[in-house]
Amino acid sequence: MEKATVLQLLGAGGFGTVLGWLVFYINRHRTDDVKLSDLVTLLGVVGGSAVLALFPASTDLFGAYGIGLAVGFFQYFLVIAFFVRRSKNFDSDWFLDGRRKRPDEPYYIPTREELARLAPSPMSASEQRHQLQETGASSTAEVASSADVGGGSGSHDA
Repeated sequence: MEKATVLQLLGAGGFGTVLGWLVFYINRHRTDDVKLSDLVTLLGVVGGSAVLALFPASTDLFGAYGIGLAVGFFQYFLVIAFFVRRSKNFDSDWFLDGRRKRPDEPYYIPTREELARLAPSPMSASEQRHQLQETGASSTAEVASSADVGGGSGSHDA
């Protein structure tokens, strides 16, 4: 087996860093209780056959991936810790149970239900077809590109 280049090692480490960051993010924003199946899924993602196909075990690439995974995971924590420390609304208790100071007026934190009501509902296929027929466009991409934000004519002809 040939030796990994520096670029390959950096790529494997970068991939691990991104994946580690996402693992922390997903676990931080979960709403359900932690289950054993979650751990099994996590291990499958982090050390599964796809990862082993990219970075074979006992190679420098797998080592760089593992280091990147740890770096990304703990880097996420350190970034959050930095922002919590800088904020006037949070302190270290936030890490324990989510405690924070109530925001002063005019600040407001909407509930999940309020956010769900504010979110636009996705268009059905029939609504998309109707919009295409009204605009004379041949695709939704064409509709989006002709939605003129800057005040021009919307034409893309040269």
